[in-house]
Amino acid sequence: MRVRSKKRREGMRRGVFLLPNLLTTASLFCGFFSVVKSLSGDFVAAAWAILFAGLFDLLDGRVARLARAESQFGIEYDSLVDLSSFGLAPGVLVYTWALQGLGKLGWLAAFVYFACGALRLARFNVQHDDVENEFFQGLPIPVAAYVIGTYVIFHHHYYVFPPDGGWSVAAITIALALLMVTTIRYRSLKTLDIRSRNPFFVLVLVVMGIFVVAIRPEVMMMTLTLAYVASGLVEEAVTLRQSRRFLSKLKGSRAPKDESRFELVGGRDLGEGDRAAENQGEA
Repeated sequence: MRVRSKKRREGMRRGVFLLPNLLTTASLFCGFFSVVKSLSGDFVAAAWAILFAGLFDLLDGRVARLARAESQFGIEYDSLVDLSSFGLAPGVLVYTWALQGLGKLGWLAAFVYFACGALRLARFNVQHDDVENEFFQGLPIPVAAYVIGTYVIFHHHYYVFPPDGGWSVAAITIALALLMVTTIRYRSLKTLDIRSRNPFFVLVLVVMGIFVVAIRPEVMMMTLTLAYVASGLVEEAVTLRQSRRFLSKLKGSRAPKDESRFELVGGRDLGEGDRAAENQGEA
């Protein structure tokens, strides 16, 4: 018992990195705030809270890598916060906003999104060091949450009331859930090295991107989010087509080699027995 208690005290003395975990806590606060606003009927504020949660989620990983403050505690804490802010909060938002009128189908669609988000995070925790280093396997759960959040903001910008029926929203929710658990590869922003020198034109593109988003944020945020979702699908289709073309070329290159193994004599194949008889006749 003394040994166990001593190990526990030593483990607690190690402490945690403050700044990255504070940013993660800010993301958790935004997710909780989104749930509160969804239950009170303020859906636009709930959607914006999810977007801010994504911003803090992006910053905590960057700060942890730049400050070399990565830890197993931070990874586990970030995963739990992601499930709350990008799994539970968007599920509650989309249900209270558009799916509540569908009855059982509505809350089941929201639950499928929440469950697939949990599965997506569990798979990421297992293989984030090797499989999902440069590419994400499946749609990242923050992006799925951004699709729901930006769609709510976009719809409210043009229409005051939530969509009637909610069937299209249910289809979008289930589609996002399935994309999260597929093996479609999406490019990771972790490969972008902001510490090294980049061309000056890259900075100009970033400034122009901020300018474009600032003009019509209600439209451009959803457009950029959907563009990222479509990029994985397009890249997967191109990769599949190239692999099929490569396999067809490989089969085509093997066919002449197989045919060259046979020699034709009198319109038929010359087998091993015929070759031996011909060699004896020549001798």
